[in-house]
Amino acid sequence: MKECSGVMGNGHYRALIRLGLPIVVGQVGMIVLGFADTLMIGHHSTEELGAASVVNNLFNLCIIFSTGFSYGLTPVVGALCGRGRKDEAGQALTCSLAANGLVALILMAVMGTLYLNIGRLGQPEELIPLIKPYYLTLLFSLPFVLWFNGFKQFTDGIGDTRVAMWVLLGGNAMNIVGNYALIYGKFGFPELGLLGAGLSTLTARIAMVAAMAVIVSHDRKLRPYREGIWRWEGAKRMFLRLNALGWPVGLQMGMETAAFSLSTLMVGWLGTMELAAHQIMLTLSQLTFMVFYGMGAAVAVRVSHYMGQEDYANVKRTTYAGFRLIVGLGCILIGVVFVLKGQVGGWFTDSEEVARAVSSLFVPFLIYQLGDGTQICFANALRGMADVKPMMGIAFISYFLIALPVGYIGGFVLHGGLPGVWMAFPFGLSAAGLMLWTRFRKKTRSLSVLSASRHPLPE
Repeated sequence: MKECSGVMGNGHYRALIRLGLPIVVGQVGMIVLGFADTLMIGHHSTEELGAASVVNNLFNLCIIFSTGFSYGLTPVVGALCGRGRKDEAGQALTCSLAANGLVALILMAVMGTLYLNIGRLGQPEELIPLIKPYYLTLLFSLPFVLWFNGFKQFTDGIGDTRVAMWVLLGGNAMNIVGNYALIYGKFGFPELGLLGAGLSTLTARIAMVAAMAVIVSHDRKLRPYREGIWRWEGAKRMFLRLNALGWPVGLQMGMETAAFSLSTLMVGWLGTMELAAHQIMLTLSQLTFMVFYGMGAAVAVRVSHYMGQEDYANVKRTTYAGFRLIVGLGCILIGVVFVLKGQVGGWFTDSEEVARAVSSLFVPFLIYQLGDGTQICFANALRGMADVKPMMGIAFISYFLIALPVGYIGGFVLHGGLPGVWMAFPFGLSAAGLMLWTRFRKKTRSLSVLSASRHPLPE
């Protein structure tokens, strides 16, 4: 196990922080990019900020689904790494890239169909000319999102989480500079506004995939894994296994994101100002989500390695250690956000009306953080255990049967407006966290019984 980047140290907290911190840093880089996008677009025009909110939330559904699909690689690579079968882990990378490419084609077909019907979604008519060109740039960038995810889950799965961190940070820096140049027309480029933000994103995503491909092809530490990259024997079986693991996780995460995306459509029924405020708060909420996600991903990696060794006691210990870390980080972030709640709206827009709407969303935002951290931790633990199918049912109940009805009732039936729509999130995420924790407890108990039956204590 120590061959896999030494992830099996004695201290669960220390090992989780060592694995999770680079993921958190990389994801915070994504948040900085989201902040920069929203700041630059918001100060260019409020209408473009509203259009970005519609498009970004529609594509977030695809991106989160595709990220979840790529997660099927983590338990496979982690278990193989734990057993020292590095060549098979390399083969898993190739199969993952092929599977991700196929999913990209499916998503592009779905989103292309949606593009042809974008005017029927009930969004403000004045935003449609801004929405369409930006939408197309993100559509063409989807394959590169999926291929990057494949490379990232491979390097994370073998315990080297710093590789993807540096590539993400470099790509984000490139994107921010490109945004500044193309949104405002700097450095000799034309002023393209929201379309410029889309072109910059497309370019950065292509560059990140190219960088990961070069690293995997030439890094000497990865040579044992490269021996299996072009091995075709058993590739079909690996391809099918990755799909069997990836689709349930993708659907689970996709349903969660669908709750946010469909809530955005509800917000669009309220008006452009509400959409702009909604986009600002979603950008802020990604900060806590990505920090939780980084620690959750570390939990998945360590759990997958322990599962490879059939060490079920440490599966449980590392998961609860990860949960305590997430709760602690959440308390710190919530405190910072609460102190700054009166200032955040003004960072992103010059509109006092939008800034007031942003302030009204802090109560539901603060309430749902514990539920979000809980569901991220235990979903990742179950992912590391390759116990992914029950997560689909949990997601359907939490987000479609609880969250969306609560948001509609709060926003429109009870006339709560934007804060009422946002009450969907505390109810949905808390329900998901509770059910995933219950499933984890049931699964670990059954594994402990199985282990005891295989290795009975001497009389």
